[in-house]
Amino acid sequence: MKRIHYSWIILIIAFFSITVAGIVRSSSGVLIVPFENDFGWERSTISFAFAISLLLYGLSGPFMAALIEVIGLKKMMILAMTTLLVGVLLTFFMVEPWQLVLIWGIIIGLGSGLFLTILSPYIANKWFEKKRGLALGILTASTATGQLILLPVLAMIVETHSWKWAMALILILSVIMLAIILLFMKNSPKDLGILPYGLEEESQVVRIDQKKNPIRIAFHTLFEAVKVKEFWLLAGSFFICGLSTSGLIGTHFISYCIGFGFAAVTAASMLSLMGVFDLIGTTLSGWLSDRFDNRWLLFWYYSLRGASLLFLPFALSEGSITLLIIFSVFYGLDWIATVPPTVNISRQIFGLEKSVVVYGWIFAAHQLGAAVAAGGAGTIYKVFNSYSWAFTLAGMFCLLASLFVIVIKKERVESNSNSHVVN
Repeated sequence: MKRIHYSWIILIIAFFSITVAGIVRSSSGVLIVPFENDFGWERSTISFAFAISLLLYGLSGPFMAALIEVIGLKKMMILAMTTLLVGVLLTFFMVEPWQLVLIWGIIIGLGSGLFLTILSPYIANKWFEKKRGLALGILTASTATGQLILLPVLAMIVETHSWKWAMALILILSVIMLAIILLFMKNSPKDLGILPYGLEEESQVVRIDQKKNPIRIAFHTLFEAVKVKEFWLLAGSFFICGLSTSGLIGTHFISYCIGFGFAAVTAASMLSLMGVFDLIGTTLSGWLSDRFDNRWLLFWYYSLRGASLLFLPFALSEGSITLLIIFSVFYGLDWIATVPPTVNISRQIFGLEKSVVVYGWIFAAHQLGAAVAAGGAGTIYKVFNSYSWAFTLAGMFCLLASLFVIVIKKERVESNSNSHVVN
């Protein structure tokens, strides 16, 4: 019987690590109303704390990528999961708004940074030579799947018991995941004396100097990347990607549905449905990204996402659960399908080794967009007593993003010449 290559074991560990981190981060979607009721805080204040979290975990991405090269993957995953555990524990003791900002904005923001930013492309690049796109698609899918799949369970626990019972479940899952990382995670294939999956002989690869300060590595890579037009096009489109997914849908979708008379559990179930179909859509996107022009994949992803966001206010105003299910399935298929093509284009332009740090900066733009949407939508709700304008604007921005990605020059993407690789 043929042994399973350990790269797939690493993929499974990373998949569930990202899933748990996603559950921690996305639980904010079911906590807004309970925090309002229990603490008497304004929705805009709560949204601000969650916006800080989205921004901080995005900005930490390139530094996480550089730090992995210095202290190793396993230690980084242990440190990040422990930080999440501390944040979850401290949530039980908070009583003031500034504590919410500290715990959810900073501690949980930093703790989720590694898992929800660069872990997927890092493992795909380091542990896989063949089926890299598929591996990336599976890992990327876990980012949204974790953020969405357990939301109905959390919402039910909140409604039948309290938000503290929901946080207790999250705490248990985090402890289990930390134990698995401690026991089975490895830094690289070399730790086991094997080669990445699909690589038949070892090749000479130029690596980042591990003696360098990770902050210098991150900023040096950024200074080189900003000289390339494609970096700005990818970062701009990813800003809109973050704005329209975790920033808007992930944070405010449940509250938006409640405003139209839908139950919180029903709304959370729609998010869970999105998570199921995201697993399908993003895995398929990884497979497609190995076979088709990644620019056109992104063009269609952003165009269809924009159309679906423009459709959502109509579906809610009709009060139709059928229309809401149609939206959830369609949007779920497209939730993070943008990541595999974006990572592929980044790798083709900037090279294998530097692309993870570059993608970390591109993802920082993603989370900047998410933070803008999370905080901005709360402000729009406060002014208009409705989220409809926020979702309509997000749909229009997605249509704009489809134009950004198609401007990328095909010959530059295909050539992968040294003149376009960050040195």
